[in-house]
Amino acid sequence: MPSFDITSDVDWVALINAVNVAGRHIGNRYDFKGTSARVELDEKNKVLTLYGDSEFQLGQVKDILFPEMEKKERESTKRLVPGRIETVSGNKVKQTLSIKSGIDQELGKKIVKLLKDSKLKVQAAIQGDAVRVSGAKKDTLQEAIALVRATIGDYPLKFGNYRD
Repeated sequence: MPSFDITSDVDWVALINAVNVAGRHIGNRYDFKGTSARVELDEKNKVLTLYGDSEFQLGQVKDILFPEMEKKERESTKRLVPGRIETVSGNKVKQTLSIKSGIDQELGKKIVKLLKDSKLKVQAAIQGDAVRVSGAKKDTLQEAIALVRATIGDYPLKFGNYRD
């Protein structure tokens, strides 16, 4: 019986590359000379930290970082969960962005319910941080992929591990 997996893994190489490119852009910009504007990535804790002299400058750092992330991996900014803006020493600010990886239970249940309610002849099951979808025909699996892509647009999903 053909099947495939719906996952949502972070491409760490692309993310590191995007952070490095954004860091070079920030370092080269004239209006950022002598400021604390920078981006740091903590892979172990899955956190991006943005630093700036003001909230406006923090927004400018985001305007540099987010397009670089989108160039490297499509829809990668949708997996970021922004924290609150904190005042560091004096007038400097920082913001942490948590990086979500995998499909959590709530989203997995939403995908399974969506496929069951669609009346497609497929079975969906949550397996850890992935959802396995199986069906009798390849065409129904392709319809299931199209349905999930059209319905769930607020989180980056990957469809792979196809087995016949």
